[in-house]
Formats: sequence, structure tokens, C-alpha cells
Amino acid sequence: MQMNQQLAIGIDIGGTNTVFGIVDARGDILYRGAISTKQNETVEKYIDALYQAILPAIEKVGGKDRIKGIGVGAPNGNYYKGTIEYAPNLNWKGIIPMAELVAARFGVPAALTNDANAAAVGEMMYGAAKGMKDFIMITLGTGVGSGIVANGQLIYGHDGFAGELGHTIIIPGGRLHWGTGAKGSLETYTSATGVVLTAKEFLAAKPEQPSILRKVPAKKLDSKAIYDAAVKKDKLAMDVYNYTGEILGRALANFVMFSSPEAIILFGGLTKAGELLIVPTRKSMEENLLPIFRDKVKLIFSQLNESDAAILGASALVWEIKV
Repeated sequence: MQMNQQLAIGIDIGGTNTVFGIVDARGDILYRGAISTKQNETVEKYIDALYQAILPAIEKVGGKDRIKGIGVGAPNGNYYKGTIEYAPNLNWKGIIPMAELVAARFGVPAALTNDANAAAVGEMMYGAAKGMKDFIMITLGTGVGSGIVANGQLIYGHDGFAGELGHTIIIPGGRLHWGTGAKGSLETYTSATGVVLTAKEFLAAKPEQPSILRKVPAKKLDSKAIYDAAVKKDKLAMDVYNYTGEILGRALANFVMFSSPEAIILFGGLTKAGELLIVPTRKSMEENLLPIFRDKVKLIFSQLNESDAAILGASALVWEIKV
């Protein structure tokens, strides 16, 4: 590592945890770490915890003078304003001037974008989308996010909020979203949270059907427990994935028909389900496409470690900062 080389900090704010890394211009992550997002009730406490966690790494690489800037990926992040606006999965409500607050605390320039957009940039620079000019990144985690790249450009829209595909209504009058109040959005069905809701609904609707999941206490029923049961060929758990894939595939078909991407890349914790998720998703997507779109779009998993893609994408913002 050249001690005169400038470095970037990439931060990915998730609904549960925040991951960060110090990155060089080649995309090598020199140091990485994580803190809890949820445990910090105010944004001021959160930024202070973040600063305390990253400071030792900054000192190890030679101090603040080596840091060109900080890039942040966040839910409902507005690239143009550097703000987080009304994020349903975060403790802090309203409009948060996150880039401004981070820059003030760390003493270096900061920029911000939507977390899924950051992941899409990371994938385009270093992962499965390398060389692609048209693709959609779908993040399946605590919520459902998306980053849309068309003609080699990330789509921000006129106000910075393009790409909220997780909040598109896929089942009119369906599940009530816990944060937005909308009914039937994609996120309520195909996020890790949505998968748990589906399992609970299936367990209640089919009381006579035996399942490993009946032995799991309601408070401990999470997406990992459902995955573990499905791997053991538990029919109810497998039905949960088939239902999730059916809904996700239907939504992806709509997305394909509006932007005709070369690929859709699935990213995030839920993708650990592998074939259990992607097989029914691909089947449903193809069934719901017009003939001119069928068998053209690759449906693949991210090639990057989940935290790496978000960190790398966020850090890429730094090289765009004018100082």
C-alpha cells in the first residue's frame, strides 16, 4: 500500500446493520467493519458510533489526510441532496441530511446514494454486471431495493428517487406494509420480512399440515429457519419459497418489459436460498413475459460478497466528489 495514495471510505446503511470499509482506487478493501444500525435511536448517536468504529482504521492507513472522502449507500437516499428521506426501515424519521452530518463529523467530503444503487455500481465495476450497460439489481434483504442501469448510466430520475421497485404494488389490496402503509407492495412478499410473513400465514392456513417450522417459537421464526426447513424438504417451507418466487418472477417480468435489461442480478441475504428461490422465480418470470422478451434476460445471483458490493459501490461515489 502506497502511503501517499488517496483512499475512500464506503458505508452501507442497512435496516439492521451498517457495514463500512476503507477502499483504494483499484477497489481493494483494506479495512472493514460493522456496527448496529437499529441500536442507535438518534442519528447523532449513530454517526458518533460510526465515527468511533472507523477512526482506528483511518489511523492505521495514515490518518485523515489520506481519506479523499466518504460515500454512503442508504435506504431512500437522495443522490442529488445527500439526504435520507422517510426511510421506512430506519429508526430516524423524516428527512435526514446524512451526507452533511457525516462530512461534519469526519471532516472530509461526503456523498450519498440509495443503498441498492450503490450495490448496482459495485456490481457493475467489480462483479457479475462488469461490462454490462443494461441491467437491474434487485436487493432482497430486510426490504427490497433496486438499482437500474440503462445505456451504462444509473437511473436517478428527476428527483433522485428512481428505482424504488420494491414499493411497486404487485398484489392490489394485498399485505399492509409495516412502514409505508401501502397495500400489496413487492417488499411485503419478497423481502426476508415478507418470507417470514408468508410462512406464518401458511402455518395458520394449513393447521393440519406437518412442518418443522411448527417447532420454532414465533419470535425465532426467521428466514434462516425457513431455509433450514426447506433444505430438509419440509413441504410447507418449500411452498413458501415457491410462492415467493412466483410473486418475485411476476414483478421481474414487469421490470423486464419496461427496460429490456441484459440481466437481472439478485443480491442480498435472501439469495442464500439459492435454487430454492431462483428456480420458481425464473419460471414465473418467463411465464409472465411477452414472447419478444422470453429467454433473453439472464437471471443471476451477485458475484460479490453482500457487504463488499455495497461498500465498493458507495466508495465509488468518492471519486466523483469535486474538492
